[in-house]
Amino acid sequence: MVGSLMYLTASRPDLMFVVCLLSRFMASPTQLHLAVAKRVLRYLKGTLECGIWYKRGTMSDLVAYTDSDYAGDIDDSKSTSGYAFMMSGGAVAWSSRKQPIVTLSTTEAEYVAAVACACQAIWMRRILKEIGHEQTEEMVVFCDNTSTIKLSKNAVMHGRSKHIRVRYHFLRDLTKQGIIKLIHCNTEEQLADMMTKPLKLMSFQKARAALGMVSLSELNLLPES
Repeated sequence: MVGSLMYLTASRPDLMFVVCLLSRFMASPTQLHLAVAKRVLRYLKGTLECGIWYKRGTMSDLVAYTDSDYAGDIDDSKSTSGYAFMMSGGAVAWSSRKQPIVTLSTTEAEYVAAVACACQAIWMRRILKEIGHEQTEEMVVFCDNTSTIKLSKNAVMHGRSKHIRVRYHFLRDLTKQGIIKLIHCNTEEQLADMMTKPLKLMSFQKARAALGMVSLSELNLLPES
């Protein structure tokens, strides 16, 4: 069942977090996990008409949103990274994944998430170049943590970040080269928030709509009964 749900995440970003969360317990699932999976199926039944709508004639530049919770996994205290890439009014790539290391602060957790987002951004920029839509200017990545943005630009927070592995300072090099530009956004405007934690109904619906997901009835594409 979870394997089938994972297949659906290729076109349903609203399922990404809960399906990835369920997949962590595939080795020894319980009745609780089965109940959650059935609830996801009920949600799917009620949103069969939902999909991502890309607006014709609006070939905008690629932008990204990166976010992370902090020590959300109660078993090993690891955080969950999430990102979403937007283009032409809809999401074109998204991810929700548990971080490979235990972070010691929200800044470090957000920084690790931003690095994962930056790696995906480089690959997507290459794809766009191959199809004739090269993005030469800095790619904007929205982040809701100001300390992470400062850390990506310089080492002023060295005392609090010197333990971070060298590999994660790859983001700082991309910033200096003018490839990635981290910009602060409010938590309410953070589209990747739904990739890292469960949201309340209103917040979830708002984030889902912001990712470009609409139903056929909203587009007036369904035949009248």
